[in-house]
Formats: sequence, C-alpha cells, structure tokens
Amino acid sequence: MKFITSYLSILFFIIALSFGIGCDNASKQSDTKNEQGDTAAKTDDNNTSKRRFISIGTGTLGGAFYTIGGAIADVVSRNITDKNWEVTAEGTKGTQENIRLLVRKDATLEFALANAAISYFAVRGEGAWQTEQPIRAVMTLAPNVALFVTPKSSGIRTMADLKGKRVVVGPAGAGFEYFLGPILAEHGVTYDDFTPLNDIYSAAVNLLADRSAAAAFIGGAVPTPAVEQASATQDILFIPFDETAKQALVDKYPFFNSMTIPASAYKNVLTEPFDTMNVGSMHLITSENADEDTVYHFTKTLYTHRAEVVKAHKAGKAINEKNAVKDVGTPFHPGAIRFYKEIGIWSE
Repeated sequence: MKFITSYLSILFFIIALSFGIGCDNASKQSDTKNEQGDTAAKTDDNNTSKRRFISIGTGTLGGAFYTIGGAIADVVSRNITDKNWEVTAEGTKGTQENIRLLVRKDATLEFALANAAISYFAVRGEGAWQTEQPIRAVMTLAPNVALFVTPKSSGIRTMADLKGKRVVVGPAGAGFEYFLGPILAEHGVTYDDFTPLNDIYSAAVNLLADRSAAAAFIGGAVPTPAVEQASATQDILFIPFDETAKQALVDKYPFFNSMTIPASAYKNVLTEPFDTMNVGSMHLITSENADEDTVYHFTKTLYTHRAEVVKAHKAGKAINEKNAVKDVGTPFHPGAIRFYKEIGIWSE
C-alpha cells in the first residue's frame, strides 16, 4: 500500500512539473511573439510617420515660377536622403495666393515661391493686406526681371505711350500692382490711363499676337519662357524704363535694383545689352510657424544640390553663397538661418 502511495505521489509530481514547464514555455513564446509584434508595429508606425507630402506653391503656366518651382520640388524630393518626403509643385495664381495658402489655418502649402516686393508689403500688413502676414524667407532666388513687351508694329516706344492702349498686367489676384503701381507712377502713368487686362503670361503672348493687346508686362527670371515664345512668333521689342524714374524706385524700395540683360539672353529681340530692373527677386518662403527642422533639411537639400536646378532653368545659378541669404525685406526663418550659419554664409 505504501508502495502504491509513493508511486502515485511521484507520478503526480512529474505531471505537475511537466505542466509547469509547458506553461512557462508557452508564456515565453507568447511574450516573444508579442514583442515581435510590438516591434513590427512600431516599425510600421515609424515608417508611416516619416512619410510626408510637401507642397510648393509656384505660379502660372508660362512663367519662371512654374518652371523653377517644379525643378526645386524634383531636386529636393530626389535628394532628401534622411527623410521620407514626397515634394510636389502646385500651380497657383502666384505670390498673393501663395501667401494666403501658406498662412491660413488649414494651410495646403509648406513652401512657396513669391515676389519679394509683394512679400515686403504682406509681412508689414501694408497696401491691400489688412494685417501683417506671418511669413518668413527661406532662400533668395533669381531676380524678377521686369519687361514691358510690345510688337514692333504697335508704335509704342516709351512708358508714356501706354496711355490709351490695352495692356496685360498679369493674372487677376496675383499682386502685380505692388510693383507695377510704383513703376507706372514714377513714369507719370496710372492704371486709369490705359485699359488693364488680366491674364497669365502664356495667354498674354496670344493677346499680343492677335493684336488684342498692345503691350504686356512679363516678369521673371531670364530667360522667361513666355518672352521666348513671343519672340519666336513675332517681332517684338522691350519698352525701356526712364533712368531717372528707375533710380527713384531703387532709392525708395529695398526690393528694386537695376539689372542688365545680356543680348544673348533674347537673341531674337536684342542686339545689345538691355538695361531694366529687378522688381522684386523671386524668393522661397514659408510660414512663420513652420517646423524648424523641416525648413532646415529642405534648405540644406536644395542648397547642396542647387546645380541640378540649373539644368531645368538658368535661374538656378542665383542659388549661391552671396545671393541665397540676400535681405529683400522679409525676415528669414530660423530653420534656414540655422543651415546658413552652419556653412558660414550667414551674416548678422
């Protein structure tokens, strides 16, 4: 009897021990699976959080903003190696719309191209801007070279000759009046003296061709696609600025400065260099509240690979150590300043 009791005790002990080991192994396996699952989930979360879609506001078809904005988006998207970003260029009406899209609560843009003249008034809440717009500069780009284009047959040879004519003054709502207004005023001309037509650059070329307009303002980096298009289909000339008026504008505003276009830039139009003006450099802007790290990495990638922008448009040459940090009247974003200080080109 004692033998049977001892035997049963040993048997129960072995069963209990086996069950405990089995449970412990199952528990460990379960814990290992949970840990692996948690790790995979965290990896998925990290991949998802790193994926970002970043939009750059540009301008209208036919203008330099549209071409250069597309080049910037492509260059940053392909070369931002430490961030999982997809950068795209969005066609817009230009600077004024870009600023509004950047600063509104449900902002649809992270960066945008802008004319420095319009930004100058926007950040100060002057002109038609009711309040100070919270925008910041990221990088100064190419000069916005002002050209009043007219067919040779129009008979227009001076700014005063615009009076009584139909003149294309840019897309409605683009904000061209911020620099065209002062230019016209210094030449003794106002919008009331002619019939202003609002249209994009590519359409302006057609209006000149069918004589629906006698002249058109076409600004942008040199060469501007619309000017090349116009000169390829008809004989045109550039209306010169009065030297006294030009100097008065340069003295009055920080975004105006004299420019000379080499004859080689527009071979179908020029036989010698043409003196004109930068009416507000193209510059890259963002919201005042934009994340500093995002702006830093965007600026770094664009500047580092700036040579690739030149392949799309010669205006990319303006992304250099002297011009990129040029003050055109809008404060720079801390993220951009951080990069410029890092490479030693920022000056207080």
